[in-house]
Amino acid sequence: MPLTDAQLRNLTDPGKHADGFGLYLELTKTGGRYWRMKYRYGGKEKRLAFGVYPGVSLKDARDLASKARQVLKDGIDPGELRRADKAKTAFETVNTFEAVARDWMTHQASRWDIETAGRIRATLENDIFKTLGSRPLAAIKPGEIMEAVKKIEARGAADQAGRVLQRVKAVYRWAVIHERIESNPMLDLVPSEVLKPRTVQHRAAMTDKELPEFLPKLAAYEGDPTTVHGLRFMILTATRPGETRGALWAEFDLDAALWVIPAERMKMRTEHRVPLSAQAVEILRFMQTLSGDCALVFPSPVYRSKPLSENTFNSALARMGYKYTATAHGFRALFSTVANENNWNPDVIERQLAHKEANEIRAAYHRSTYLKDRERLMQWWADYLDGRKAGNVIQMPQRAA
Repeated sequence: MPLTDAQLRNLTDPGKHADGFGLYLELTKTGGRYWRMKYRYGGKEKRLAFGVYPGVSLKDARDLASKARQVLKDGIDPGELRRADKAKTAFETVNTFEAVARDWMTHQASRWDIETAGRIRATLENDIFKTLGSRPLAAIKPGEIMEAVKKIEARGAADQAGRVLQRVKAVYRWAVIHERIESNPMLDLVPSEVLKPRTVQHRAAMTDKELPEFLPKLAAYEGDPTTVHGLRFMILTATRPGETRGALWAEFDLDAALWVIPAERMKMRTEHRVPLSAQAVEILRFMQTLSGDCALVFPSPVYRSKPLSENTFNSALARMGYKYTATAHGFRALFSTVANENNWNPDVIERQLAHKEANEIRAAYHRSTYLKDRERLMQWWADYLDGRKAGNVIQMPQRAA
């Protein structure tokens, strides 16, 4: 005969009290009231536990038993199904988006320089982890990721929104490969279909005509001397700002006038040899008096174990009056433009800029033969800048190298 709530409240006899269809309440000698369901599967008698009365009411226990019987009717063992659900829940609890993303970043760390790794970590921490980081990877819907990146776009950071979306997709792709999730729900999140179209804006670059005014301003700049000399050195070597800011004394042979930047610090992950002009070596000799006791050539004036910050050079340019018209990275474009206009071999220029050569045979040829050509190019560039500072122009009437 089915149980009633009144009976359940007043039970005193230990044992099994049947409700029907396999469901019963077991009263222990110590007074515990446990819901159980007896069933058969594969010829064997089995049991399910549904919790403790009155936390699990009579109605709740009957609903759970009904669902279990339906599962049995479909030919599935409800006990095995429950164990699988528990295992899935445990798996998803440890495989949150943040946990998997941090494992992905650790896996990728050898492919990134310290600066790149820091930027990637910061964007995920600021824009994704705060809202979605604690959620199981498998529980996050594409619409939630889309909403997160659209918020980044709405604050005027469209480029960053695109990068964050690509990083989220990379995390999911890695998670599938490493069996942290069964399938990738983010495959259809195509940046061009999620974010608004935008016009690509290249970094602002100074023109050759501005050099006679800019170079004296740079020489007279009264800011931190490490910043001034770092900016001058970057312009003389046509390197990327991050390559200059992270320069280590161990990378230089001043007697040979050569700077060897290791692959892990290069954008293209290939070692880059930079011939140094006499003017560049002179800057380094001076910097030895300021930072010769440090590992870094251009350390932060506040934390000498860290390089100049990412915005240091652009902030200095802004204070000199070039906030919207020039960026530190733009000096590479200026170098390329001037050198090409003065008939230098384009291959030599591209090699000096450490642009990747798609053809491996040509790339090997460039590495083996162009260093002498680039030595001449970089000394010409340094002399050219000196001439522009004085208001003159050094021309090359015929193609060099």
